[in-house]
Amino acid sequence: MKHRKLYQFIIFCSLLWQGAVAAQTSQTEISSTENQTVRENLIHFGDLIDIDVIGSFEYDWRGRLTPEGFLNGLDFIEEPIFALCRSEEEVALQVAKGYQKLLREPKVSVKIIDRSNRATSILEGAVKKPQRFQIKRAIFLNELLIIAGGLSERASGEITVFRPSSLNCSARDAAAESATNGATEKFVKTSQGDESRFLKIEIAQLINGNKDANPQILSGDVVTVLEAEPIYIIGGVNNPKQIASRAQITVSRAIDSAGGLTKNSQENSITLFRRTGRETKIIEIDLAKIKAKQAEDIVLQGFDIIDVGEKGRDRKKYPPIISLNDSSETKPNNLPLRIID
Repeated sequence: MKHRKLYQFIIFCSLLWQGAVAAQTSQTEISSTENQTVRENLIHFGDLIDIDVIGSFEYDWRGRLTPEGFLNGLDFIEEPIFALCRSEEEVALQVAKGYQKLLREPKVSVKIIDRSNRATSILEGAVKKPQRFQIKRAIFLNELLIIAGGLSERASGEITVFRPSSLNCSARDAAAESATNGATEKFVKTSQGDESRFLKIEIAQLINGNKDANPQILSGDVVTVLEAEPIYIIGGVNNPKQIASRAQITVSRAIDSAGGLTKNSQENSITLFRRTGRETKIIEIDLAKIKAKQAEDIVLQGFDIIDVGEKGRDRKKYPPIISLNDSSETKPNNLPLRIID
């Protein structure tokens, strides 16, 4: 128990340290922040857009984008205007070109007047406070984890980031800025044909301060801290519990993490239930022999069940049914929303 708390404390302190380091302005970070500013100034899904035709109220327009990325309901122009991930100036030029059939030398101003309906980012999985985020400034993964209270005890060694291309205007050439040592990346096709990005990040690299493992988080990103497979310790221990299999945990260490043996326990009558495909392998263990180094201290695997025997109870022949409440199964839309500005 103490070792796990120490591990969490070290991770949390490491993330805090990285946040402090990130606050020191470097040329790379300035460039990244500038890129974020450029992306934020582009038109996104959910934006409320205002078109002002100078000197004419009749042709003014205000609205949002269609699901395909075109201005929705601009009836005076024959050809639809594609505006998704384009700047206000680019759209203004195209609208002015469309109005040339109706007006003489039209002057058009395009402004994004409301950005509050843009896609939210989600941080879920093995963190203490899963949340949704509305991002209005540059923010990196380590800061997001700190805001969420850090990693939970169920965290494994990996974090994934799914980045839909159409929600944050991140072009494919942004791959040049992507992780190389601390993360792996691939592109995936969505149902709309867009090429979205999928990052896989090693927590160890993030803790070690590898900048490549600390990507900038954009609107619409889904960040998932993967949970380690569970191991269950039940029976004659002081604190029957579920632990994570993120490191090589032996039988003796697992029992220690569950508070050790009770007075009523039988250390020579321990059963390990292990899944092997559709079958369950039963391994009988004598903890006294392990302590005397007369038997192997078996390294546990995900979904192993350790049942410590108790006096007056026969050794189980079949794996028990484990039923634990899992509070992490909260639907993303029900997560609390936090504004990052």
